Amino acid sequence: MKTELFIRRSRIAASAAEVYAWHAFPDALEQLTPPGEHVEVLEKTGGIERGARVMLRFGRWPFRRRWVAEHQDFEVGSYFSDLQVSGPFAYWKHTHSFEPEGPSACILEDRVEYALPFGFLGRFLAGRFVRRKIEEMFEYRHAATARLIAARHGPQRD
Repeated sequence: MKTELFIRRSRIAASAAEVYAWHAFPDALEQLTPPGEHVEVLEKTGGIERGARVMLRFGRWPFRRRWVAEHQDFEVGSYFSDLQVSGPFAYWKHTHSFEPEGPSACILEDRVEYALPFGFLGRFLAGRFVRRKIEEMFEYRHAATARLIAARHGPQRD
């Protein structure tokens, strides 16, 4: 199985611990879902710790699919990862990391290792489309994270 790698890094004006904690809020996933993506959280167990699960339904009828992801490794304030248990990909592992950059900023990194189903045929038919969708999704997520974290801090003063 040939896997692809996607990495998105952004500087966020908040500590790594604060950005990590924000991702642990119960509705963080919903807030990071781009508008118009037709994603519904069907079930959640736990937060972002090992063994926590989320079941999503995405897409439009008649092409709706379910996606179940289970959280794997984590280190509080530093990183957490989730692995697709069932869903549209042949393989999907997503690692969120929070690297301190001074006391009041961090680098948010999303690292996604994925493989499309149907091998070469899947890559040939859908590879570019899927890559573009992943890029757009994480561009939105990083901008939303920065905006939502900034809103928690209130107006900035010089």
